[in-house]
Amino acid sequence: MTKTHAVTGAYGYSGKYLARRLLAKGHRVITLTNSINRKNEFGDKVKAFPFNFDNYDKLVESLKGVDVLYNNYWVRFNHSLFNHSDAVKDGITLLKAAKDAGVKRIVHVSITNPSLDSDLEYFKGKAEFEKTIFDLDIPHSILRPTVLFGKEDILINNIAWSLRKLPFVGIFGDGEYKLQPIYVDDLAELMATHAEMTGNHIVDAIGPETFTYKELVNAVAYAIGIKKKISSMSPFLGYLGCRALGLIVGDMIITRDEIKGLMRNLLYVESPPAGKTRLTDWLKENADTVGIKYTSELKRRKNRNMEYDSN
Repeated sequence: MTKTHAVTGAYGYSGKYLARRLLAKGHRVITLTNSINRKNEFGDKVKAFPFNFDNYDKLVESLKGVDVLYNNYWVRFNHSLFNHSDAVKDGITLLKAAKDAGVKRIVHVSITNPSLDSDLEYFKGKAEFEKTIFDLDIPHSILRPTVLFGKEDILINNIAWSLRKLPFVGIFGDGEYKLQPIYVDDLAELMATHAEMTGNHIVDAIGPETFTYKELVNAVAYAIGIKKKISSMSPFLGYLGCRALGLIVGDMIITRDEIKGLMRNLLYVESPPAGKTRLTDWLKENADTVGIKYTSELKRRKNRNMEYDSN
């Protein structure tokens, strides 16, 4: 049966993969986005609506008749143009609008190890989203990934770029903290599957491989055929180095909170894998293109017309 599915950010990264899968199933897909005019592959197949966070009635109206809302709305770091607190406020507004519009199910993308008690805005904000969903009592699935990888990826691509371009690459501390990357299309498949479920579910959306951060950097280096010195350094010096490099490339490479989250093992859980694609296999297949050019988060957010780069 054809249903109406609302995807936040269908012209972006993970949203694009999800929209492809939903259209292939024959569903009607709309998107809520801050980038109405962003170049995209869907044409008139996906109707776009602005978020209208400043006009609640319009936001509710755009969600009328929607069967499933996929919520991936978020910002990675604080900036003069956007910040975590606004993202949390606006995201909660979106979830409440879904309730008032009569949306039947929510599939929400969170993060591993969210906590209302966290001193890290990212993990606390994601926990606030989850609490809102619980309190609204809408049937839901909450998917908790760690790191995504794919052709439009930022983290893995920019590790490869650093290995290709810099004289050495640093890791924070001993690099023994862990993460479990999931392929972006595996996450999209999981989201589409959970749209068809009933009841409430929480899933750690992790890939089939677990790496220490040091192992991850070495795996990328091996795949692209780069032999380079990988140096351990204090988190403070590593952050300063990334800040300096960020000024050169015009981007926020990593934040203090992201470093803390990594080093506290918050991107690691002891759960069965939800994705099937191995990062090491994907790297092997994409070794000629990954990291050829730097991928800028800020460039994507500032230029709301350009299509997301596909390395």
